[in-house]
Amino acid sequence: MRHLKSGRHFNRNHNQRKALMRNLCTALLDSGRITTTEAKAKELRRWVDRLITTAKADDVAARRRVAEDISDSGVADKLFSNLMPRFRERPGGYTRIIHKGPRLGDAAPMVIIELVD
Repeated sequence: MRHLKSGRHFNRNHNQRKALMRNLCTALLDSGRITTTEAKAKELRRWVDRLITTAKADDVAARRRVAEDISDSGVADKLFSNLMPRFRERPGGYTRIIHKGPRLGDAAPMVIIELVD
């Protein structure tokens, strides 16, 4: 039975998946828009929404929890200073996925995931 085993595995072990999602979160919050596969974007959406909701508290505990998942301290500061005023009144749904088409090499469905305004 698969009780409490939500999320995609990406044919990676736990540590590799965690590192992948942390790097994608850092890249998305840094640039505001990245191109990736559809499955990774759908999983990334869960991670980024949780990070932004945690950052809404804007206290020391929230900064420490966000710093666990964002590898660059400059990006964490950018999240609290620049991005939080945009998302302060928004109840959720901080990202948008735009379908791009298949990748040339292996026909994997590619998407653009971006932060909404």
